[in-house]
Amino acid sequence: MSFTISGLPVEDFKPLFDLDEDALAARGIIRRVATAKPGFPCRIGLRDAELGETVLLLNHEHQSADTPYRSSYAIYVSQAAVETWSERDTIPSAMRGRPISLRAFSPEGMLVGAEVAMGDALEAAIARQLAAPNAAYLHAHNAGHGCFVARIDRADA
Repeated sequence: MSFTISGLPVEDFKPLFDLDEDALAARGIIRRVATAKPGFPCRIGLRDAELGETVLLLNHEHQSADTPYRSSYAIYVSQAAVETWSERDTIPSAMRGRPISLRAFSPEGMLVGAEVAMGDALEAAIARQLAAPNAAYLHAHNAGHGCFVARIDRADA
């Protein structure tokens, strides 16, 4: 089954980099510099920030459906991200080498399936979860830390 993995919209986060530390703090956002790679995975470009890149650590509501599964969690976004990553049938670098929890949701935002996979097993796990009855889309999370990685949708034929 073909799929598309998409990062978060760059335009939603770019204005935050222009804010000073006080304005960021008022929003619960922390400015950091990437000190390790991997370690600061950008949710826009779906890659790990390079050493020395400026990133923001913030809380992001990735599941906004008005259900018990509404969810938000900490993510990083990189100032160097210039466009939102979106590719068909391709696993981005931010998902390679990490165990990924795939969560399948119904059109109403109810959880209908879940699976953890890593490396070459990700494509088959994505196909299985998208094939689940009533699965409308998937969310990928880092299985260890729990942070949201990306949304996964069926690709148009």
